[in-house]
Amino acid sequence: MSDAVTAVEPRGGDRGTASLAQSLARDDTAWDDLVANSAQPCYLQTTPWAAIKRVNGWMSRRVITTTANGPVAAQMLVRRPRGAPWSLGYIPRGPVSPRPLDAAALTAFDHQLRAVARAKRIAVVRMEPEAESGRGLEDTLRSLGWRPVHSIQQVTTRIIDIARPQEQIWADLHRKTRQSITKSERLGVRVVVGDGSRLGDFYRIHLDSMTRQGIAARSERTFHEMWRHLEPRGMAHLFFAEIAATSEPVATLFLISSGPRVADLYGGTTHEGNQRRANHLLKWEAIRLSQDRGYREYDLWGLPRDGIAQFKSGFGGREVDYVGGWELTVGRLGPRIMSAAEGLWDRYRRLRGVRRPERSYEDGTIGQR
Repeated sequence: MSDAVTAVEPRGGDRGTASLAQSLARDDTAWDDLVANSAQPCYLQTTPWAAIKRVNGWMSRRVITTTANGPVAAQMLVRRPRGAPWSLGYIPRGPVSPRPLDAAALTAFDHQLRAVARAKRIAVVRMEPEAESGRGLEDTLRSLGWRPVHSIQQVTTRIIDIARPQEQIWADLHRKTRQSITKSERLGVRVVVGDGSRLGDFYRIHLDSMTRQGIAARSERTFHEMWRHLEPRGMAHLFFAEIAATSEPVATLFLISSGPRVADLYGGTTHEGNQRRANHLLKWEAIRLSQDRGYREYDLWGLPRDGIAQFKSGFGGREVDYVGGWELTVGRLGPRIMSAAEGLWDRYRRLRGVRRPERSYEDGTIGQR
């Protein structure tokens, strides 16, 4: 169950709707089912992710409202800076809803979020909705009093529809990407599925790739914690590209799934792997195996810079731009602690490997080329 839960009594005294809201607030299974079946099925809104973040001092609070089109709800991470009487809230890839977010959904959620923030002494809330830009929602957020800020999560990604026949997915790959995949096979590379016993192999390759790129990596303990919470739920997936003759791992991927979507988050390639185009074969096999496991979307998770964007574009899919990060100050004291809050966000960005002047990206995408 969430560390702290909040539900709203729906207008009109609808007992069925009230019961649903209470269930979502208190039942972890009901909550994760909502996320999995929503139009925004991102792992960052699941209960296992909240458990992972608890180690770093974040508590979770569910904010739930109900509309004619169903619930609009978010799992908000909450943290109180040392010595501060007010807390900070962070909503990554939320709120979620059975339908794509629209102005009415955001307005209803904003109303409930403000009530929760005032009641629970949350002075600043940062939110990064999984809503596509260019559809007027930026204007809605501004009209509600939110201001655009740097995003913690990546703003642009590519999502591949893997519910289609595999032949169509293959045909959508760029010609040079297909050539690199077949060349990797000719050079003696194979792809295998890993388990928790191989997290050390994963981290060695991942850390080396991140170091070569000059990006701070998460600690190895963090990946073990992720695996501990996610793997029993079938949400963690580990793959390796190996030299077939020696079983030497030369590339790796760590994927996280939620509902119909799998996200390509963390990885790395050795120098030998680069020479053998192992990253191309590995990503293709990860796409293919994800389809075999019943997933319908493969999220390439971020296009942080030109080289990464070019590599990922070779695998097809649709480029998606989200509305990015937005921040709300609540009450008269909110603006007074903005400088302290920004200091906390900056520390969080540094831990995530996010350079403040740039568009945000997930650290795991670096080193996958």
